[in-house]
Amino acid sequence: MRFRSVGDIAATLRGKRALVRVDFNVPLDDAGAVTDDTRIVAAIPTLSALANAGARLVILSHLGRPKGKPDAKYSLAPVAERFRAIAPFPVRFFGETESDAAIAATRALLDGEALLLENTRFLAGEEKNDGALARRLALLGDAFVNDAFGAAHRAHASTEGVARYLKPAVAGLLMQKELEYLGGALESPRRPFVAVLGGSKISGKIDVVESLLPRVDALLIGGAMACTFYRARGYETGTSLVEADRVQMATDLVERAGTTLILPHDAIVAPGLDAPEKAHAVRRDQIPANEAMLDIGPDSAASYSRAITSAKTVLWNGPMGVFETPAFAAGTLAVARAMAEATGRGATTIVGGGDSAAAVAQAGLSDRMSHVSTGGGASLEFLEGKELPGIVALDRIE
Repeated sequence: MRFRSVGDIAATLRGKRALVRVDFNVPLDDAGAVTDDTRIVAAIPTLSALANAGARLVILSHLGRPKGKPDAKYSLAPVAERFRAIAPFPVRFFGETESDAAIAATRALLDGEALLLENTRFLAGEEKNDGALARRLALLGDAFVNDAFGAAHRAHASTEGVARYLKPAVAGLLMQKELEYLGGALESPRRPFVAVLGGSKISGKIDVVESLLPRVDALLIGGAMACTFYRARGYETGTSLVEADRVQMATDLVERAGTTLILPHDAIVAPGLDAPEKAHAVRRDQIPANEAMLDIGPDSAASYSRAITSAKTVLWNGPMGVFETPAFAAGTLAVARAMAEATGRGATTIVGGGDSAAAVAQAGLSDRMSHVSTGGGASLEFLEGKELPGIVALDRIE
């Protein structure tokens, strides 16, 4: 399924208002300053293309979880400061969203100017996808551009609802890029196609595993979710995180997957996260009863790296261990470095957002990946094969 994009309509928007939904849900420190502007930077190409075409930019985003009412802690005002500092066009902030005053402010814009409105989640009807609110938001623009892939899996008034009332409704460049890379990996990957899945729980990734197994040449498992598979194989898992109610499911997956699903050969274990100095490597069938697996082991890191560097398409979602603690970060860093090497060899490498994206950034390797997704939950649901409401609502190419 293909959708119209901003490139199809930009030339028609001179002097008109482009209502652009972005994902500026960025982390702030205690003083209210933006600590990671990755998502702001990622939206600049779409916004610049519109500004250069003479459009008047009206920008919507959410921030945090203010529970449908104004909360100063979640105001987009400090985000506007950072946005203004990096945008190559004039940026103003207006502390309301769909009021008469906000609508009037959009009509006062000049060609190439941008107006960032207040947090959409300050509105009670936003997360309920209230139709009246969606119609009200549609008054803010003359065309709708959704560039917020990170929020595309939510059917909210500012993502799915407004696209029903404001036409044309098209994808931004970032949205288009996400669909091309993630969709390409699922539908027509260059082979060998290797997927790497980690994180803490199999329950959060089960649909992704089910979706990927028929498509990949190898599915490498890491993180605490490996322990549920270990339990299914009858191994001692010590004090590791295991989802007891998912063991039978893991058993069934292992039987169906055959040699495609690969578990770590060894593990880094310790008495707990608070005892990193006691970390040591053991074979997967030798995890002590009083210790927990907190990373994949060195042999697994090496074999996973070989599989990744020999692949033509690599998709990664979820860390191999508790990478925030140096003693348990080696496996995750090995995957990140192997993906960077694979990219250099001509492979398509895709990082599925969330903790994986944070790990790649921490390693300083983000620019050595083909694509780092801006949407953790959205990328997971896309990989599961689900339709994302914020995308489905856009104008399709027949």
